[in-house]
Amino acid sequence: MKKSLIALAVLAASGAAMAQSSVTLFGIVDTGVSYVNNAGGANGDSSKYGVNTSGNATSRLGLRGTEDLGGGLKAGFWLEGEIFGDNGNAAGFNFTRESTVRLSGNFGEVRLGRETTPTFRAGLKYDLFGATGIGQNMGYSDWAGSGIADGNTIRKNNMVSYSSPNFGGVTANISYAFDEKANTIPGFGVGSKAGRYAGGNVGYDNGPLSVTAAYGTLSYGPAGDRDEMSIGASYNFGVAKVAGNVQQIKYKPNGAANEKFNNYLLGVSAPVGGVGEVKLQYALYDQKAINSKAHQLSLGYVHNLSKRTAVYGTVAYLKNQDDSALALNAKGVSNAVGFKANGDARNQTGVQVGIRHAF
Repeated sequence: MKKSLIALAVLAASGAAMAQSSVTLFGIVDTGVSYVNNAGGANGDSSKYGVNTSGNATSRLGLRGTEDLGGGLKAGFWLEGEIFGDNGNAAGFNFTRESTVRLSGNFGEVRLGRETTPTFRAGLKYDLFGATGIGQNMGYSDWAGSGIADGNTIRKNNMVSYSSPNFGGVTANISYAFDEKANTIPGFGVGSKAGRYAGGNVGYDNGPLSVTAAYGTLSYGPAGDRDEMSIGASYNFGVAKVAGNVQQIKYKPNGAANEKFNNYLLGVSAPVGGVGEVKLQYALYDQKAINSKAHQLSLGYVHNLSKRTAVYGTVAYLKNQDDSALALNAKGVSNAVGFKANGDARNQTGVQVGIRHAF
């Protein structure tokens, strides 16, 4: 159960009480042990293993709050940062997962600050591994290595977002992130529009059926743009849930040919004994820009010990073909791979086991 802090500090100087309706402290601590083979070395055969973080859900610590302004209008905030259980946040703690202030009512909700983009949110709904651990879908990678901040479009700074009310299961989200001329492109210096993002999604969620389409564009300033589009769907049959997602990322460099990356995801999950869940997911990364492919097969099991605590295990296999050099993401242990000494791609097998606790 999340702990709600109902009373806030009294301003000593003025004696005025702050009128926040509620503030909630929340979080997840997820830590485990990982093993990944072919993770480095001149011959590509060395293995990495150790204590990992965020194998089943991203570890996080956050504060969120709301104030009832009357007439259906509410103000609120959300501050959330990542926790690294393997080293205790040796590099420091921040709120880069989300840092927004918001206003909501019958019109929907407006948010300002740093948060997840609507294009990433759309795909996240259909990734059975929740975009974390060695089983996660890696379709939203920074495929072209843009060199600008958040080139993967997962989150954006300086963003203004709007979410519509729910109209019989239909919702829409739209976001615009200002570049503020802060990002640079190698060879171009400070680029006007470099890092600027605009995107949105439209979804239908009603009973067992969910369908979401999304589109977004990220500017590289004088260097060009990255466009992405996706459509995902899932259906819960009760005994099993089937989910899939199709995504295309297209880089449009100025003065050069477009580069495409098509990603496909298909998964199925099923409850086990009322306390567990087994999930199987396949991803194909068709990297047309380099005429290469990668296949990822992931099998996981989560066993709930209570409403807040679970143990889990995941096994994943990644097959790189031709010039593909993707890597299983065992955060804190291994998340990078290249080629063998002879230039061949490396294939990887990984295993994660861990404990997840939410509060």
